[in-house]
Amino acid sequence: MSEPIRFYYQGAVREVSHAAPTQTILQHLRETLHCTGTKEGCAEGDCGACTVVIGTLKDGQVDMRAVNSCIQLMPTLDGRALFSVEDLQQRDGQLHPVQQAMVECHGSQCGFCTPGFVMSLWGMYLKQDGAQPTRCQIDNALSGNLCRCTGYRPIIDAAMRMGQLPGVAFDRAALAAQLAPLQRSVAATYRVGGQAFHAPRTLDELIALRAAHPSATLLAGSTDVGLWVTKQMRELGDIIYLGHIKALQVISQANGMLDIGAGVTLEDAYRAVCEHYRDQLSDMWQRFASLPIRHAGTLGGNVANGSPIGDSMPWLIALGSEVVLRSASGERAMPLEALYLGYQQKDLQPGEFVQALRVPLPRAGVRFRTYKLAKRYDQDISAVCAAFSIRLEGALVAEARIAFGGMAATPKRAAATEARLVGQPWNEASVSAAMAMLAQDYAPLSDMRASSAYRLRAAQNLLKRFWFETRDDAPLANVDVNAFAVRASGTNDVQSMKAGT
Repeated sequence: MSEPIRFYYQGAVREVSHAAPTQTILQHLRETLHCTGTKEGCAEGDCGACTVVIGTLKDGQVDMRAVNSCIQLMPTLDGRALFSVEDLQQRDGQLHPVQQAMVECHGSQCGFCTPGFVMSLWGMYLKQDGAQPTRCQIDNALSGNLCRCTGYRPIIDAAMRMGQLPGVAFDRAALAAQLAPLQRSVAATYRVGGQAFHAPRTLDELIALRAAHPSATLLAGSTDVGLWVTKQMRELGDIIYLGHIKALQVISQANGMLDIGAGVTLEDAYRAVCEHYRDQLSDMWQRFASLPIRHAGTLGGNVANGSPIGDSMPWLIALGSEVVLRSASGERAMPLEALYLGYQQKDLQPGEFVQALRVPLPRAGVRFRTYKLAKRYDQDISAVCAAFSIRLEGALVAEARIAFGGMAATPKRAAATEARLVGQPWNEASVSAAMAMLAQDYAPLSDMRASSAYRLRAAQNLLKRFWFETRDDAPLANVDVNAFAVRASGTNDVQSMKAGT
């Protein structure tokens, strides 16, 4: 039996029964509903021209988040609300303050990217609830939107201006009332053309579905699987969607570990981890992809994907995190680095899936940092992603965990480098000797992002930087070694940062 896709759009509940399970929300908007304000640019979640806002009912409240409609599949809309740029115009014909600010500040030229900017700004407008955004908040909200003609200054001016115009209230309670009847308590299956899209609601339903369909494609945030459809034209076969399983969206703390369900979005996962590692991970949080991608993608999906350039794995491995796997046979946990056997090869049994990540909380004597090198600050793939964690006992290194992304076929620890550090004093001579060992741990490739020689030299220099920031004698503050530290902090005053204000 096939259930229809039910979602709220433009003041009404809509049902869809005949769209292909891999049709994207963008395709449905433009080709079926003929709402062409939302544009298609890259079709891979990079340019932001397709940005929409999705409303999800969580514990009786509506959570509104900007996402890329070009890589989100239509069945994932079931039980949710969709907002496109057509929704913003008010009934009296007046522009929304976000749109009016773009007009007044000359934030649009060719206009192609403008609807995406408007929707990203509207998502921030709702979140700010009338409060004036900071420059850092604006940069973060627009990190997934590209403009090639106007330039960002007038768009940023519009972001500052929109909160100064007469406000427009958004009735979340009324939307929650519309969405409540659309919520399902049991698994639903949407079938078209012999392809099934399964949407379990509980962990037990997922376990049963995975056991019955071990080769089905698991779909969470669609930030990678969506590209299999739009760029690789792959046939996904049956799909099991994880986005409605509340048990996978839980964050808890016990026994010195932070447990993060595999379905927790990247934005929420990084927020939770940064409550404990603010100085060490806030920069990585802001630089991981873009806000719309972090709103959709999940930490569990990033880990399960296992890309050698996935930015989450190095710091998770350096901290000693565990991955929790689940199947009909039960639950098992292993060190995260043990999950990866080779390029796109993982130690997963048939019917098994990633259930959660266990991240150690800060411990006494442990010094930890993570770094990302890329050609752009925002929304760029790492050339080198590094994470370092050492534990000192007295003056000596008792434990070292070093992991890199972008240096091998998998996220990989630097075993020889770690061994060279353990038992040695944490000083420049020990670090210099360990830097040389990185050439034994890695033989990085050359590609469009960086050469092999650059990667190796950069990896060595990052280890030296880690020592500069964590040495006992006059450690350097982040603002002294990070050209982007002012931006990441949300302040425009370098001196105030150094003063800690």
